Amino acid sequence: MKQITEQQISEWNRILGKASPEETITFFHGVFGNRLCQSSSMGVEDQVLTDILVKTMIDIRIVTLDTGRLFPETLNLIAETDRHYGIRIEVFFPDHRNVEKMVMERGINLFYDSIENRKLCCSLRKIEPLKRALNGMEAWITGIRKDQTLERFHTRVVEWDEGFNLIKINPLYRWTETMVWDYIRKNKVPYNQLYDRGYRSLGCQPCTRPVKTGEDPRSGRWWWEDQGHKECGLHVRKDHVAENHN
Repeated sequence: MKQITEQQISEWNRILGKASPEETITFFHGVFGNRLCQSSSMGVEDQVLTDILVKTMIDIRIVTLDTGRLFPETLNLIAETDRHYGIRIEVFFPDHRNVEKMVMERGINLFYDSIENRKLCCSLRKIEPLKRALNGMEAWITGIRKDQTLERFHTRVVEWDEGFNLIKINPLYRWTETMVWDYIRKNKVPYNQLYDRGYRSLGCQPCTRPVKTGEDPRSGRWWWEDQGHKECGLHVRKDHVAENHN
């Protein structure tokens, strides 16, 4: 792992603060080569990034997670994206032994009972397999945008991710939701059909529901919890680590 200083990160943010996603991805591919990968949730932002990777002919790993509780539409999108681009997205699964133990001790739908249980479920089904997926990488590309949540408002184009000990690159951090959808439609990018049914932020099936017009996009995630707990632990900034228990 290269020694990356705060000074270096600040300099990258200065240089790339107004760069296009294509310029940002190309730049960091030059820095990290095959130690750079994209982690995709199969959401529209990540589909934009996959489209950009393919069109710029940057051949890096694209990884995603099958938590065991995904919507069928999400699984279908993985297959559709592979066919559309002629690629193979790497799918990582949770350790079945840990999931079986959790369910045996706390129940199949434990996440409804407490925030502690929900975060345990997210940890076993998402964080642990993503750590395996990112093993050996120096940097990862995400679809985070500043206007998605209050916690993400201070997102920069490049950050140090303490949870995964990697450089996190956010090429779409300045994009709005409208910009994302304009790109999707203009470029005929495959997307999850659940968006057409009122879903705005997609995760596991038991933890996601449609939202009404005017509601916060993340209000459909873990809707039974307080508004302050809308992260699963994959994307928690340093200044929110204590609060969000990453």
